[in-house]
Amino acid sequence: MWADICGPLAGADDFVGKTVVDVGSGTGRIVAMLLASGAARVVAIEPSVAFEVLQENLRGYGNRVEFLNVTGERIPPGPFDRVVSIGVLHHIPQPEPVVQAAYHALKPGGKMLVWLYGHEGNQAYLRFVLPLRRITAKLPHWCLAVTAQALTVAADLYTLACRVLPLPLADYMVNVLGKCSRDKRVLTVYDQLNPAYAKYYREDEARALLGRHGFMDIRLHHRRGYSWTVIGTKPDDTK
Repeated sequence: MWADICGPLAGADDFVGKTVVDVGSGTGRIVAMLLASGAARVVAIEPSVAFEVLQENLRGYGNRVEFLNVTGERIPPGPFDRVVSIGVLHHIPQPEPVVQAAYHALKPGGKMLVWLYGHEGNQAYLRFVLPLRRITAKLPHWCLAVTAQALTVAADLYTLACRVLPLPLADYMVNVLGKCSRDKRVLTVYDQLNPAYAKYYREDEARALLGRHGFMDIRLHHRRGYSWTVIGTKPDDTK
């Protein structure tokens, strides 16, 4: 999964022995991937009520993980080798302070890697889901849960069709969502119906998100045709 997120932007040994900050750790899935990839130590930042679950899930890693119940712009000074933020910045209306904090926390030559919802490849999906959200965002939990169950059935049928037809989002539906458990698929649909905020980045916006804060050598990977993985480097001659 981690290799799939990074694509060609980071090799298998890119995190070996590195000190890493994970901004928006949730329940710890990405932190566990980083540690499995050889990271020496990970600072897991999570401001939400998931923080206690995060601590419990990663308790077995001992002092290889430091937990901080703070928002992303409060990254400690470091210096760190890597900062990652997977599936988080597109839910923040003003992500600039987080990116700026990451830049200052990195050592010269350090890298920031982020994964973002993409606009390119999602046009047909957005034409469907954005009007739908105007309704589903107002539903009570029980009603939204029932709606998510029903739409998951529709998504499963669409996934079957994607196996034989070149439909929009076919790669994602077959090779990502289609490989998840049913509970995970329902949760994914639920989250799509009721996001507090979600931005779908165009390629130039994804590049500029890192570029305007001083990162250089910015590279992008159009993951699965629906999202952007972006990596940038803090220049060696900065502090």
